Amino acid sequence: MEINDLDLPSAPVLEPASLAALVPHVRGPVLVPGDDGYDAERSGFQLARQHRPAVIVGARCAEDVVAAVRFARAQGLPVAVQATGHGLSAATDGGLLISTRRMAGVRVDAAAGTAHVEAGVVWGQVIEAAAPHGLAPLNGSSPGVGVISYTLGGGVGVLARTYGFAADQVRSVDLVTADGRLRHVTAENGPELFRALLGGGHGLGVVTAMEFGLVPVARLYGGQLVFGGERTDEALAAYLRWTETVPDELTSSLALIAYPDLPQLPESLRGRYLAHIRIAYTGSAAEGERLVAPLRAVGPRVSDDLREMPYAESHTIHRDPSDPHAYDGDNALLSGLDAAALRRVAELTGPAAPVMTVVQLNHLGGALSAGTGAVGHRHARYALRLLSPLRGAAAGDGPGGDGTDAALATVRALHAEALAAVTPWRLGRSVNFLFGGHGDRPDAAEVARSVHDTDEHRRLAGLKTRHDPENVFRFHPAGAARADRTPAAATSSG
Repeated sequence: MEINDLDLPSAPVLEPASLAALVPHVRGPVLVPGDDGYDAERSGFQLARQHRPAVIVGARCAEDVVAAVRFARAQGLPVAVQATGHGLSAATDGGLLISTRRMAGVRVDAAAGTAHVEAGVVWGQVIEAAAPHGLAPLNGSSPGVGVISYTLGGGVGVLARTYGFAADQVRSVDLVTADGRLRHVTAENGPELFRALLGGGHGLGVVTAMEFGLVPVARLYGGQLVFGGERTDEALAAYLRWTETVPDELTSSLALIAYPDLPQLPESLRGRYLAHIRIAYTGSAAEGERLVAPLRAVGPRVSDDLREMPYAESHTIHRDPSDPHAYDGDNALLSGLDAAALRRVAELTGPAAPVMTVVQLNHLGGALSAGTGAVGHRHARYALRLLSPLRGAAAGDGPGGDGTDAALATVRALHAEALAAVTPWRLGRSVNFLFGGHGDRPDAAEVARSVHDTDEHRRLAGLKTRHDPENVFRFHPAGAARADRTPAAATSSG
């Protein structure tokens, strides 16, 4: 039993006569509470919160999505979407959940340098399909992340400084809007809606497919430099100085992790506080070696696996966890940063912190500053990300249970204090790095507004009003701009 199920009312059950109007019109399964497969279908990578829908449609095709949206409209049900990746949109209780994991088609056109993917595809599938052609997508650090939601939120990936946001490569989007229409949206036939989809997040419809450009990258120089906790201060200062000098062909991040003393962890990590510097460089290995020399000068490393690798191994750079777990997180997009502020973040979140917190600082800039989509705060120089596991979520201490409510309050208080240290440079937030449910926060409206600047937020809110006047899709940050909407800063529904 998941903790968020404890002491909560059961999801409402639709009358069989109502379901009879839906079942004949979809190819995929239709599940209600109590059905075999209902709990598995609503579960995802994020275990801290789950959808508790009255009905789930396991869509196999775009027509299933159309039927589901039309049914939800007729029944007055809110709609959420869940695919196969890492995120979770605002949890939908008593509504209709469209599960797109069965829509897993990938088609690469090597001559055109494009990929066409269906709604349930994850990045590992695209990497595998593109690699034989010497091409790569602008994927994130984990191959298990969902392509569609990642891209709708912008998409800062392994090649970000070289090629920009994943959203900037999109050529077309197939979208089911709130009126139950399937639309093929491009910059030519729907410029305003198309632009909003590229970085605006969610809430304007259900994307059933997307076509985007690939880039000519077959190999990388990359990996990690890992320093022990005794060199943290020096590593932080060196990394910030170094990011002022590197070319756009080099994308990097720094992570600070206080590893628990658990037997299942490798001995080199167990109980240690480590600083990981992750490197992805599209130039030669020889030039990569020259560029990282100032980082190696920090001193001895716990590990150093920088090497030339095929792009298909790019997931080994960050080594993100692959097992579902419960977590919550926040972030800040920054115009700059100094070493003293970063050290303060490290002090607050290090081994003495009340809860484990993974800190990641992404170096932005380069090609990320260009583009015409609705990605917020495009000119930020850094993204500071904080993520904390919510321990015991699968065993009685998750959101919705007293233990996790207290743990979540501790996590969010710590994150707020750490982010306060970077206030002088703070521009806003990235929607893709809002891990967990933020719609229940007292400052939820402020969180929603922080994803874009004021003018962009108004534009997105206006489009939401125009394309979804009845608020069928309740998982978009711009919705908080409307007085008649429940504020909800949503993360990707990967």
